[in-house]
Amino acid sequence: MERELWPRLYRLVLDVGNDVRVKYVSFQPHAILLVLLWATLHDRPRSWACDPANWSTTPLRPLRIPSGSTLSRRLRRLPEALLMRMLAERVRAVGDPSLIHVLDGKPLPIGGAGTDPDARCGRGAGMRAKGYKVHAVWAGRPFPETYRVEPLNVNECKVSEHMMLDLIGSGGYMLADGEYDSNGVFDAAGAAGFQLLAPREDPGAGLGHHYQSQYRLRSIELLGTPFGREVYAMRGRIERSFGNLCAFGGGLPGALPAWVRRSHRVAPYVWAKLLINAVRILEKQRLTAKMQKVRGRRDAPAPDSFRAA
Repeated sequence: MERELWPRLYRLVLDVGNDVRVKYVSFQPHAILLVLLWATLHDRPRSWACDPANWSTTPLRPLRIPSGSTLSRRLRRLPEALLMRMLAERVRAVGDPSLIHVLDGKPLPIGGAGTDPDARCGRGAGMRAKGYKVHAVWAGRPFPETYRVEPLNVNECKVSEHMMLDLIGSGGYMLADGEYDSNGVFDAAGAAGFQLLAPREDPGAGLGHHYQSQYRLRSIELLGTPFGREVYAMRGRIERSFGNLCAFGGGLPGALPAWVRRSHRVAPYVWAKLLINAVRILEKQRLTAKMQKVRGRRDAPAPDSFRAA
C-alpha cells in the first residue's frame, strides 16, 4: 500500500503546500502533514513517524522530521488546518458532484474502559458504544462533500443541520435513513437546495397538529411513488462509500486505535484516512482508464494496409 499511494500523497501535499508558507517556523505546514500522513498510512502512532529511522523505506520524505510535541502542537494551528482544507478541496474537485447526495454517519468506538474525556456514550453499530462518529455527505466524488467528527452522543439531526450550511449553492436529492426524519433537517436541506428523502420512523403514525416542513411532506409523498422509491434505492451508495473507506490496508478501521484519543487527535486522524482513501480511489480510476485505453488499442480494427497484406 505504501509503495502505491505514498508517491501520489507526497506529490499532492508538496504541490498544494507550496501555496501555504509560514514565516519564522522550523517546519512548513506541508512537512507537518506529511509526517501525519506517513503515520496514518502505516497505522502507527505519530511518535513512530517522528523517528527518522522509520522513513528508511522511501526517499520521499521531509528534509527534517519534527518531534512529537512539535507535530501535536502544530496540527492545532491555522496554517495546517488551512492546508488540510485545501488538500480536501483539491481531491474533491476531481469530477462533478452527482445530483444524488447521501447523508449518513459511521461510529468510531473506543474501548469501554477508555478514559478519553472527549469521548461520549451513544448509539453505535447496533449497540451502545463509547467514542466518536463521522457524519458525512457523499456525492460520488473521492472525498465527502462535507463531514464532521463529533462525540457519539451528539444528535445526528443537529450535526446534519450544520453540515447543510456547507452545501448551500448545490442542489438535487439527498438520501438518508429514518434517523434524519426531522423537520429541522428537512428545512435545512431545503434551504441548501436539496429535497431530502428519508423514511418516517413510524410510517403508521399520523402527522399530528404541529408544524410540518413542506420538504418533509414532499418526501412522504415522493416515497409513495415508484420514482421516489427508485431514487431512494440509490442510498446503497453510502454503504459502499463507507465500506470502501474501511476495506483496504491503511483505511479507516472499525474502531479507533489505542493511540488516537482526544478530539484534537481524532479529527486529523479521520481527515488523513479520508485523504488516503481519496487518493486510492483516484489511483484506481487512473489505472482503470489506462487499462481500458490499452484494451481499446488491442481491439481496434487493423489498418487497411495490414488487412491487405
